Amino acid sequence: MKDPFNICIVDDDDIYQFTMTKILESLNLSKKIILFSDGEEALDFMIGNLNRQNELPDVIFLDVNMPIMDGFQFMEEYIKIKPEVNKQIIIYMVSSSVDPVDIERAKSLNEISDYIIKPIKKGELVDIIKKLEEHGSL
Repeated sequence: MKDPFNICIVDDDDIYQFTMTKILESLNLSKKIILFSDGEEALDFMIGNLNRQNELPDVIFLDVNMPIMDGFQFMEEYIKIKPEVNKQIIIYMVSSSVDPVDIERAKSLNEISDYIIKPIKKGELVDIIKKLEEHGSL
């Protein structure tokens, strides 16, 4: 694995956030783990750090169903600010939903790398990071 990087988890499930954090820490995959409970918090953070690329995440694991601003609403707003981000951010839509409508909607957005069904297993995380490194995305 290359140098650790910033990973952002946007999910309203505290247990999922805790589990993902523990897995990432055990694998030494991240230098910083950034947690948000809804898309609005994450978007505000992104906007507030547009000029600080080292603070912005390299990878975002974005839940679909959240209060205040869900994953798709976040993506609508992110696409608007993306030209100002000046950093490649890899976004995975993550959900327990197997609804084909959600999956197709996520896959229709070029900014979303993949749709992952929860829970993400340790091996899946390692595979995701390896693929990103191999393709020069990180």
